[in-house]
Order: sequence, then C-alpha cells, then structure tokens
Amino acid sequence: MAETATPEQVLERDNKSTRWIAVLEKFGVMMFLVLLILFFALQNERFLSVRNIFNILADVSVYGIMAVGMTFVILTAGIDLSIGSLMALCSMCGAVAIKGVGETRYSVGNPLTFGGFSWLVALLICLAVGTAAGYVQGKASTWLRVPPFIVTLGGMTVWRGATLVIGGGSPVSGFDPGYKWWGSGMIFQRIPVPVLVFLIVVVAGFILLRCTRYGRQVYAVGGNPEAARLSGLRLERIFTSVYVIMGFLAGLAGFLLSARLSSAEAVAGEGYELRVIASVVIGGTSLFGGLGGVAGTVVGTVLIGVLLNGLVIMNV
Repeated sequence: MAETATPEQVLERDNKSTRWIAVLEKFGVMMFLVLLILFFALQNERFLSVRNIFNILADVSVYGIMAVGMTFVILTAGIDLSIGSLMALCSMCGAVAIKGVGETRYSVGNPLTFGGFSWLVALLICLAVGTAAGYVQGKASTWLRVPPFIVTLGGMTVWRGATLVIGGGSPVSGFDPGYKWWGSGMIFQRIPVPVLVFLIVVVAGFILLRCTRYGRQVYAVGGNPEAARLSGLRLERIFTSVYVIMGFLAGLAGFLLSARLSSAEAVAGEGYELRVIASVVIGGTSLFGGLGGVAGTVVGTVLIGVLLNGLVIMNV
C-alpha cells in the first residue's frame, strides 16, 4: 500500500521548492551571466583576456551610466524613452562648445557657432542641458498629469530635432586631446577612463539608493504611492528628482560618448533607450516600481555587453 505523506512532509517539500525559486529569482541572472562567460571563453581563449574584459567594460560604460539613472526612474514605476535623444543633444552641445559648427542654414546667428571653449566648459554644458531636460520632463509629467511614457516619447522627438538644429545637420569632430582623453584615455595605462567614471556612478547610485533617506523614499513611492503620500512624502518632488538624475547622467554619458568617438552627430544614441531599459529589467528591477536596485542593473548591463562582445568574437 502506498504511503501517504504527512502534512509535515508536504510542508517541507513546499519549503524546499520555495527556497529554490527564491534562489533562482535572486541569483538567476548572475548564474546565467557566469554560464555565458564560460561558454564564450570555451569558444575563444581571447575572450577572458584582460584587454577584452576592459573592452567589454568600456563598451558598456556609456549606456551603463544611463542605466543607473534609469534604475531610479523605473523604481518609481516611471519610464524614460528620451534618453538616447537627450544623450545626443548633450553630446552635440558639448561638441559645439568646443569646435563650433560653421555657418550653415541651421546655425546662422547661433552664439556657439565658432566654439572655442575648454573641455571643462563642455562638460558643464552637457550636464546642465541634461539636468534641465530631465527637470522639464519630470515637471511636465507631474504638473500636467501626463504619463511619463507620453512625455518622454515626445521628448525623444524634440531632443533629436534640437540636436539636428544645433549641429547644423552635420557631425562635429576634431576635438583637442584633453577632451578625447575622457573617452579614450587610460588610468595606470590599463583602465579606460569611461570605465572608472562608470564605477564611480555605480557606487554613488548604490549608496544613494541603499544608504540614504532619499533612496528609501524612492522605493516607497514606487512600491505604494498612496501609502507614501499619506505618510507625508512629497510625491511630485521625488518623482521629478529621478528624472533630474536621469538627465544628469544622460549628459555625462553624452560627454563621454563624443569624447570616445571624437565626434558628435544627430543620430548618436539611437536605440540606446531600449538597451538601457533592458539592462535595468534584466537586472531584476520591476517595471511596476518598488523592487530592484543598482547592483542588479550592473549585472544586466554587463550581461548584454558580454553577449554582444562574445557574438562579435565568434564572428556571428
């Protein structure tokens, strides 16, 4: 006669299943990343070389910086579809400040036509433009009660059009070595500058979310907006602030991108919004808000970078 499981045995099996599911939910992406690295390493011995590892990190640093900002946005159950266009706009503004664009039908009367500013001024312009654009989008969404999807979708077109006008319809290139160092320079002759900047942004974002009152407020707003409002949190201010952070980091990414390519053009950053959002979601941040973090975003970002790099090495 078949034995009947006792309630205690059934409960124990259920607990084991629950524990395995919890482990997979928490470490599943990391485990997949490790397997992916092992697979590509077996396909090509150069994949795990120090040079290629830093190449991967340098490739992901630009959109990885924006992914940190997108983590803040998505934690509040928001979204920003304009970041690719905004990054291009910031990149172009910084480039024009350095080099100018010459006299074209787009740029006549433009006070930045002839450039001549230092890389530091260009960096400040990139950050200021990105921050201002993020503030405008955050305020537009909160004041007008328009979903961020709609606001940032409109921003995608507006910022791209502004980039075309400011750049005069053509790429701006030929920067001085001080500017290009930020995109292609090395620290200790080995670590690319964009990688170091990316790591600094990651650490700052992690601390801001996990170790500060503001970070707890971001989680509260995303997890349960009504409860957060009743507890006295100013939802509009917090909601706007995450778009300001996103805009600031888009400006920083735009500066690094133009410095790395030694060129700024209107089509830069196309499709980056999807890659950035994918990095955040793959890393475990919920699109419904209130769940996730910067650590998972880094894993998601690196996973995409490893996949793209591995396919290139395999000539796929």
